[in-house]
Amino acid sequence: METGSIADKSADWVRIFDTTLRDGEQSPGCTMNVEEKIAIARQLGRLNVDVIEAGFAASSPGDFESVRRVAEAADGPIVLSLSRTREEDVDAALRAVVKAPRPGIHIFIATSDIHLRYKLNMTREDVLDAATWAVTRAKKQLDYIEFSCEDASRSDWDFMVKVCTEVIRAGATTINLPDTTGHAIPEEFGRMFSYMREHVPGAERVIWSAHCHNDLGLAVANSLAAVKNGARQIECTINGIGERAGNCSMEEVVMALKTRHDLMGVQSRINTRQIYPASRLLSQVIGQPVPANKPIVGDNAFAHEAGIHQDGVLKYKLTYEIMKPEDIGIPSNKLVLGKHSGRHAFVERLKTLGIDTSAVDVNAAFAEFKALCDKKKVVYDDDILALVTEEARRTVENFELIDLHVASSSKTMAHAKVTMRVAGADRSQEADGDGMVDACYKAIYRITGINPTLERYAVKAITGGTDALGEVSCLVRDDGMTVGGAGAHSDIVMASALALVNALNRLKTRTQQPLKPTTDVR
Repeated sequence: METGSIADKSADWVRIFDTTLRDGEQSPGCTMNVEEKIAIARQLGRLNVDVIEAGFAASSPGDFESVRRVAEAADGPIVLSLSRTREEDVDAALRAVVKAPRPGIHIFIATSDIHLRYKLNMTREDVLDAATWAVTRAKKQLDYIEFSCEDASRSDWDFMVKVCTEVIRAGATTINLPDTTGHAIPEEFGRMFSYMREHVPGAERVIWSAHCHNDLGLAVANSLAAVKNGARQIECTINGIGERAGNCSMEEVVMALKTRHDLMGVQSRINTRQIYPASRLLSQVIGQPVPANKPIVGDNAFAHEAGIHQDGVLKYKLTYEIMKPEDIGIPSNKLVLGKHSGRHAFVERLKTLGIDTSAVDVNAAFAEFKALCDKKKVVYDDDILALVTEEARRTVENFELIDLHVASSSKTMAHAKVTMRVAGADRSQEADGDGMVDACYKAIYRITGINPTLERYAVKAITGGTDALGEVSCLVRDDGMTVGGAGAHSDIVMASALALVNALNRLKTRTQQPLKPTTDVR
């Protein structure tokens, strides 16, 4: 197997390990199919991330296949799979990445006493033996091995010294100390890295990595503290998605390193102009809008409402802006195309927006664009991105929306008639409801035979004006499974229907796969 050797340790920069496709996807409603994961992986390549954690290969046949496909598609970053210290996990992870140009494996086991006692039912000696055995087995087939002490921030430091010493001897090239529960604060988290680097023999031969969760809102701060104390890899996700309150936000930590290089002394190698396209692409794929006040990539990140701020920015931008919108890839002029624009200009704009034109039906997308131009006076970048993503959503369907007719008045209940294609056959149902969207959803439930709980429904105008392209996101839950969906259309009821159909397709796909096992070693 061709191995993904670790980058030159003498070069001082912070490696970016992106776990959007693994830890990020574990966030409720953030599931992605294989094609969507490949699209995100290609964008991660354009971002120039150093490592992509493609998934957890042993957790299900579906995850194995997605890791395998991503490993084959990504030709720049190291691609690895997460693995417990079980033999079947290690072997599955190795098989999944075998065709990657730069393969790796990420082996983990908990080291905190609370996890050993209540989750693993293992002694410290058992954990030490399992960790050493797993790294030794993986080292026989490839060079790039990351090892993680799960729940490091609540572990005994001296015990972690023993574990890290042995796995480095066995061949680990990166040591990760994760704040698995978001429990740490920056000062103590930084001290932990200093202590480990001072006391572990061979510490200088490996890259030290920080993986932080955001339960106390400190994931970025903790990651920066780790860097100040010798860590040279940060594990993060686009938009900070992840379990519970999320992971360290890639865009925030990268721009913090860049903006405060005077204090941090090191930077990443991220192509920051691809940050905004990556953020918007992920948002469209998982059907979860980026909050307006989200640092770096939110709509308000470079907006100035107060008169004093506006006056200052007009006179000199740096009075109230510590970075330039262009630095993260926000177009200076979002008004880009109109009904007289040609196919070539449309394709070039897709590339600028981070869309892989080889992965979409450009002809169909261009036809949709022309139809949208006839409805709207002005077409913006966000319109085009939503349009292309909506077209992509329709390519992998268990259920396909064919037609929708709704009627409503102030004196009668709203009525909807919906036609959908299910298993190659067209089916129609009608329903009344408390509003057009409610009636539409009831008809869709009757056609699909699925009646989930609607946990969230949100509407957003992508651009301004009454002719704006509307985007709807929803979160549905059925039989313990939560998935998100999104739809975009100039008709908000149609966008609502597309969002629900998208969610039900995801739900159908996920329920056809075996459930993922827990992360327990035993």
